[in-house]
Amino acid sequence: MNQLHLGARWVFRLNAYSHFGFIFLILFYVLIFRIVGKNFYSSILQNSLGLVLLIIGLLCLIILIAEIYARMSYNRFLYEITNDGIKIEQGIIWKKYSSIPYERVQNVDIQRGIIARMFGFSTVQIETAGQSGAGGHYGLKFGRRGNRRYKSEGYIPAVDINGAEQIRTFVMKKIKQTHKDSGL
Repeated sequence: MNQLHLGARWVFRLNAYSHFGFIFLILFYVLIFRIVGKNFYSSILQNSLGLVLLIIGLLCLIILIAEIYARMSYNRFLYEITNDGIKIEQGIIWKKYSSIPYERVQNVDIQRGIIARMFGFSTVQIETAGQSGAGGHYGLKFGRRGNRRYKSEGYIPAVDINGAEQIRTFVMKKIKQTHKDSGL
């Protein structure tokens, strides 16, 4: 099984910052205003050093959790292009194993967003017949289909540029061979 490009850590990291940052802001609000009470909040505001330390501590906690999440996501996302199909294994807590036979593959798209261009990798999206059409994780931006976020079934978020081109060429040859053999 192949591992993603190292730049994928930045995709996972930025995704984690947005998710965990929002969650911690909500928890911060609940903790300060609802649980501890207004007396604690007013004493923190009077002591500006306490407020600064609280904010710095919260930011450090977000960065720590996001870094752990990025490393775990990177280490647990594997893919393999075989003669029979594409295999993708992903997930930290709940593992997802996908096996996509070439008979179902319709198209292979390569995308390079701004982060991908900075770090030298591409996103490979292998579109299949009967895919769900909606989804969303592991990336800052997917393609748009109408107003819904769209993620192909064979989504590989970070492959080096040459590797992505090789995957597309290999898979497209397998698609043509499969359709030719089946009489389509």
